[in-house]
Amino acid sequence: MIQFLTILIVISAIILTFVVLIQNSKGGGLAAGFSSANQVFGVKKTTDRIEKLTWTLIAIIVVLSIFSARMISSRASTSNTTSQVDIEQAQTQQQATTPVESQQPQQTAPEEQPIQPAN
Repeated sequence: MIQFLTILIVISAIILTFVVLIQNSKGGGLAAGFSSANQVFGVKKTTDRIEKLTWTLIAIIVVLSIFSARMISSRASTSNTTSQVDIEQAQTQQQATTPVESQQPQQTAPEEQPIQPAN
């Protein structure tokens, strides 16, 4: 999912780059070269649409970036919690399998008596 969001962010950034190159704050830019679009929509409407597209792409990039950052942080905290649980389980299993000497009675071998030679 994070790779998909990253791809969407990159595509939006590339489109935003082209849209910014098309517009010019003084009305020149590459948008002025589209004379047929200017005749149909008018210069002002073309500029307004390009500006709206710019702000829309910026908003998309911001929202996708925040969403992907939250997903990454939640994934990191989940994996951190999982690893802590695994460590605790391993410790309890280790404690269960290792014998505790104080709980087991001490078994001592009977002392051997020295063998005396028979006379």
